[in-house]
Amino acid sequence: MKCPFCNHENTRVIDSRPAEDNNSIRRRRVCDECGKRFTTYEKVETIPLIIIKKDNVRETYDRSKIEGGVLRACHKRPVSAKQITDLVDEIEIEITNMEEKEISSQVIGELLMNKLKDLDPVAYVRFASVYREFKDVNTFMDELKKMLQ
Repeated sequence: MKCPFCNHENTRVIDSRPAEDNNSIRRRRVCDECGKRFTTYEKVETIPLIIIKKDNVRETYDRSKIEGGVLRACHKRPVSAKQITDLVDEIEIEITNMEEKEISSQVIGELLMNKLKDLDPVAYVRFASVYREFKDVNTFMDELKKMLQ
C-alpha cells in the first residue's frame, strides 16, 4: 500500500478491526519512510447481482430501489430510519446467502413483505397493494382478511 503523503511503497498495518458497517475491514497503517499514519478500508469484491424483473428484463441489483419501496410503504408510519435500514440490511444478507448470480424480483418482493408484516401491518398492506397490483377493493379485502387471521 502506497503512502498517500510521500508515495513510499512500504507501509505497515498497526491495527485491524471490522468497520462500523461490518462489511469491511478498517486498517490503520504507518509509513516506514515518513512515519505518518492513515486509514484504509478493505471490502470483498463481489460479482454484481442480477435481478430478473416481472417482464424478464434483467438489471443489476440496486439497494436504493428496495429502500425507496420500503420508505413509501412506511410513509407517515411510526417506523424509524434505523428500522428501515436494518430491514433492508436483512434482505441484502438473505439475498447474498442464497449465493445466486441472478434472482427474481418476486423473491425479493416476498422477502420484503414478510419482513414488513412483522414491522408494521399498515406498511405491509401498502407495499402488498402495489407489489401484487391489487385490481379492486375485493383483492385488497382478501389480503386484509389473510392478515387478520
